[in-house]
Amino acid sequence: MVFNSFHRAVAGAVVGLALFCQPILATDSPSESAQAHHGIALYGDPALPADFGHLPYANPDAPKGGVFVDGQVGGFDSLNPHIQKGRVPWQLRFLAHESLMGRSYDEPFTLYGLLAETVAVDPEGHWVEFQLRPEARFSDGTPVTVEDVIWSYETLGTQGHARYRGSWAQVARIVPVGARGLRISFKAPNRELAMIMGMRPVLKKAQWEGRDFAQSGLDVIPITSAAYVITDFEPNRFVELTRNPDYWARDLPLRKGVHNLDTLRMEFFTDASAMFEAFKSGELSTMRETSAAKWAEQYDFPAVQSGEIVKSEVPHQRPTGMTGLVMNTRTGFFADWRVREAMIEAFNFTYTNTVLNGGALPRIESYFANSPLGMTPGTPAKGRVRDLLEPFADSLPPGAIDGYALPKGSARVANRGAIRRATALLEDAGYTVENGRLVGPDGPVQFEILLQNGSSEIGSVVDIYVEALERLGLDPEISSIDSAQYTERVNSYDFDMTYYRWGLSLSPGNEQWRYWGPEGVEAPGSRNLMGTDTPAISAMIEAMLEAQSQEDYVAAVKALDRVLTAGRYVVPLWHNPVSWIAHDAELKFPSDRISIYGDWIDFQPDVWWREPD
Repeated sequence: MVFNSFHRAVAGAVVGLALFCQPILATDSPSESAQAHHGIALYGDPALPADFGHLPYANPDAPKGGVFVDGQVGGFDSLNPHIQKGRVPWQLRFLAHESLMGRSYDEPFTLYGLLAETVAVDPEGHWVEFQLRPEARFSDGTPVTVEDVIWSYETLGTQGHARYRGSWAQVARIVPVGARGLRISFKAPNRELAMIMGMRPVLKKAQWEGRDFAQSGLDVIPITSAAYVITDFEPNRFVELTRNPDYWARDLPLRKGVHNLDTLRMEFFTDASAMFEAFKSGELSTMRETSAAKWAEQYDFPAVQSGEIVKSEVPHQRPTGMTGLVMNTRTGFFADWRVREAMIEAFNFTYTNTVLNGGALPRIESYFANSPLGMTPGTPAKGRVRDLLEPFADSLPPGAIDGYALPKGSARVANRGAIRRATALLEDAGYTVENGRLVGPDGPVQFEILLQNGSSEIGSVVDIYVEALERLGLDPEISSIDSAQYTERVNSYDFDMTYYRWGLSLSPGNEQWRYWGPEGVEAPGSRNLMGTDTPAISAMIEAMLEAQSQEDYVAAVKALDRVLTAGRYVVPLWHNPVSWIAHDAELKFPSDRISIYGDWIDFQPDVWWREPD
């Protein structure tokens, strides 16, 4: 399966809030115990000192110049990545807008000053205060002001994408502090919220005066605060960005060895096959591959044989996240966990993985697997994890406390044992087969599997799966629609089952509310596609956010992992502990200093460079 985009971890449930904006009193100035620092860490101190030279996974001596051309399936009708409406090239959110703080992807819980020169956090977690760098500039040369920051935060929190609104609802007020400072106060103590507030994009207020921010499309080319500016585009065809030679932060340690390429171009294709052919013919610089069979069999074309294209494997230590066929519990059929378990039993992972991947890829066993945050499948909860789950024992799905593991599947396509178990589960839930059709209390069962056009490999997965479902008396309708319709239907939860991917990080936090929180049951645009509203999930997220130590934090995430996995909301597929990237031989990356996140945000193209001829 080819994907040149990732679903990103994003924050919050959809809730708006109007805030106060007034001068701060002198008595509100930082106390001695809340001194300003170059960075902040959720636990302990930042690993890099105030005088660090560059990020540990960047090459400060990388040459500048060259062109990087990436491919995407689909199209776009907006250049504003911060609103709910429209389809936007996902990279614009990260390439065109700077934030107060920046990430080091060698540290899950640490941020360093970017637009902000310093940060101070109340020891009790009531507020965070930032001081802007005097040299911070937008791409038009104008300074980034406190007024721009406050306007950006208020606008994104009330009119922006849903990912900004949930955390904004936890803010009591945002106020200026002197000429270059601002303070954000919280409704309740929340140490992680201080970090989230440091990661909001900062926009230029003057560009949006007299415009409807929430309705913007292709008529507004954003004035950026980052290294790249949009210099050319054609709707649904391409977007081109050019490195700003006057970028204000080019000499900051956080940016040494980063943003090395002069031109970034995003080409759009109707389907993955057309994109792959474009890469083979030299139109694209890179291709990210997720199909083991395709990586082994189809990357032997002439450019690879000649050495013009090289194949790189990039390891990582990220959680697997969850990738698979998600079941919408808002529909009657999938509301019962026994039905969902039957759907999981019917999916023969071993056979499907062998056919499509040569058996090379391991299965996703839980949401935070492949990391210290993941549960151990099939084993009972112990210690602090069990203590967190016990109060909800009566409402938890089977296996959450005592242990749950996915069925192993069979090398044979029939997988009769699993079909028998699935049939028994369906009968227990009130469904029987009559004249070859599964029938329930409301008559014959029919549901739709919704897919996006161009998802050929997912289509192959579904084709195999449907054959198994037919043995249960099910004949699902397969609907493949264009990306615009697909996005609209998924955002409004108008589906029964669909393919989806949740990318999870080593530092999960407030964004978990948007992933699994109760607001997402009805509020459109969340990532709670399954529609879960479980008190235990909310309690585990709260325990994670309120943790005072690394040990308590890990226990809460492990407990959350157990509840989600035992909820049986998704038919899980496979994951890859390495990323497969084919690319021009002249394109290089620091292969001897890969971050723990590996191929993630701020990796390609950020720390790559092109060797001069």
